[in-house]
Amino acid sequence: MRSATITRQTAETEISVTVNLDGTGTYDNQTGVGFFDHMLDQLARHSLIDMTVRAKGDLHIDDHHTVEDTGIALGQALVQALGDKRGIRRYGECRLPMDDAQVACALDLSARPFLIWNLEMPTQKIGSFDTELVREFFQAMATHGGITLHIDLLHGVNSHHIAEAAFKATARALRDAVEPDPRKGDAIPSTKGAL
Repeated sequence: MRSATITRQTAETEISVTVNLDGTGTYDNQTGVGFFDHMLDQLARHSLIDMTVRAKGDLHIDDHHTVEDTGIALGQALVQALGDKRGIRRYGECRLPMDDAQVACALDLSARPFLIWNLEMPTQKIGSFDTELVREFFQAMATHGGITLHIDLLHGVNSHHIAEAAFKATARALRDAVEPDPRKGDAIPSTKGAL
């Protein structure tokens, strides 16, 4: 089974992330940040990656450390669960509409982290959640997951819809990328012979 558990403890946060790449999208995410939990639920559900997240952070300061450190731990869990990446599809993409918003995501599980972020939020807050933290999460996940990640807003006017479309588009792209390729067997999906 392609699964992993990562724990991360700092002076700012205590994080535990468990993933199962061969799941059905079940989730149990509790970070203390309601909107972020909702986005993590979407990420699990639409990627079909079972996910459990427990986070205790310095929320009396703000949500930044909790969101960023969860992204770090999730990226590390994906790396561990993927192992040497034999037989996976490696690439994934999705253009996802959500009401007024449409977001495109393309990603490569290349072990070469890079984030291209062409997604501006119309507002600074979604409820009490700082919209700039959406980018912080994806930056942390891409960096520590070794993911080349491109996220582009095609159009949208509602910050909630834009953020949710970004998480769902990434989830659908991730679903494709981590799935076994029936034509590859246990081959490494690279001419280099390693990822």
